[in-house]
Amino acid sequence: MRVTNNMITANTKSNINSNKVLVDKYNTQMTTQKKISRPSEDPVIAIRSLRMQTTLSHLTQYKDNNIADANAWLDVTETALTNMKKILTDIRTQCVNGSTDTLTADDRQTILKQLQAMSEQVYSEGNADYAGRTVFTGYRTSSQLTFKNDETDTTYSIKQNFTYEDLQEHRYYYGETQVPSDANTECTTEVGTNTYQRLRLAYDDTESLDSFSYTAKGQTVKMETVSAADAAAGADTAGKVVVYDTEDDWYQATAKGTDGKTVGDDDVIFIKNTGEFVFGKEIAHALSKDKAELNVSYTKTGFDAGEARPEYYYDCTMKTPDMDEAVVYTKENQQIEFTISSGITFPANTQASEVFDTSIGRDVNELIDIVTTAIKANDKVSKIKSMMTQEQYADKDSQATLQGYLDSAQKEADYADDNLKKTYKQYITNFDNYLDDVNNAITNIGSLQNRLDLAKTRVENQQMTVEQLKTNNDDREISDVIIDYYASYNAYTSSLTAAAKVGKQTLLDYL
Repeated sequence: MRVTNNMITANTKSNINSNKVLVDKYNTQMTTQKKISRPSEDPVIAIRSLRMQTTLSHLTQYKDNNIADANAWLDVTETALTNMKKILTDIRTQCVNGSTDTLTADDRQTILKQLQAMSEQVYSEGNADYAGRTVFTGYRTSSQLTFKNDETDTTYSIKQNFTYEDLQEHRYYYGETQVPSDANTECTTEVGTNTYQRLRLAYDDTESLDSFSYTAKGQTVKMETVSAADAAAGADTAGKVVVYDTEDDWYQATAKGTDGKTVGDDDVIFIKNTGEFVFGKEIAHALSKDKAELNVSYTKTGFDAGEARPEYYYDCTMKTPDMDEAVVYTKENQQIEFTISSGITFPANTQASEVFDTSIGRDVNELIDIVTTAIKANDKVSKIKSMMTQEQYADKDSQATLQGYLDSAQKEADYADDNLKKTYKQYITNFDNYLDDVNNAITNIGSLQNRLDLAKTRVENQQMTVEQLKTNNDDREISDVIIDYYASYNAYTSSLTAAAKVGKQTLLDYL
């Protein structure tokens, strides 16, 4: 084969260009310390790099955003629960104070003021939010747990389920002593008490009782309702719930001689303004013996600011006058989850129904009513005693009359103080249970935070591993690059030198 000058020149140019490309490549690598600058240089390295970069982006999202958000969410929840724990502890302390054998007028006033102040805070912690999202309201994070304002026209139809364990003993006091204007005034002096089993709804001031049924021994019994007016007119009440508007209506309907607020052994009554069922002794015993489940549907119109919204606790429908159709709410487990790693989700939220029991507000309001009743009853005693010291009532007849009133007032005060002590002692257990729920929730948050810390550590380790793998895949050691650079540079300069020598030769050099 004949090798021409053109062939030699072409090969020389090709070698020079190849060496120059290598010099440029290694020069770029020295600058960037990367193996490739374009995917076409090594598709395998490029693909691996893209995959690992995607993995790093995900890991960064988990660590810097998702885990951080979940941790902040837990911190807000824990703070709210800690505050709620303090509120419940303070209320429990007042229960302990109220259950003592001796209470002065100042003691009652102090307890009343403390309870009134705390009643406004009972559900306020349930409105805690993180970044504008309410943490206790499940998926409806844009809504608060409580009503912001009084909503007098808002109507809820609520379905509430109970068990026989929700039945509780309750004392019903009737009659009261009137403070006379003088010793000749005729005053009511009959006071007494009856004790029954009751079932208290989540809300008072109900508009209507829509249905009541219980299931025992596999059989469901639905009890129809009859109004108090119809019952008074002679309507059949057997196996039915007699509905009274107020507790006083019940008293007026059942008062016989010195007795009042009574219910037949097999009868059930419902009091709309207190939102409670009262069971006769026999039917209450049967429900407990048969471990019955009870189902109630009722309607309530009008809610006060600060009350818990029913949709976070029960199946219900809500309607306002300006709505064409009612909104249906179904109570369900609404877990808010954060993705903290590939394929791993983290439930971060605590739902209101787990820690903010609707019975808390009812208990506090009832305690306030009981203290208020005791204060009023003892105030009657003080006023009658004061009258007896006045000169105009110094005569024997006036003293005898006032003494009768005083005895009745003292009896009423003794009943009220006794009820205060017994109820407060009973409610210590209630608030211990509420505290247990909150403490369990706080403990659970602690466990979740530990789990989150472990997840963060794992993601950080994964991040370091992938970063190292990506470094090994993408980067070159500068020392290796320098060696390769100088080798290619020497080859390049050598090729230039050889080309210069070949270029100087002519035909005369060969001849």
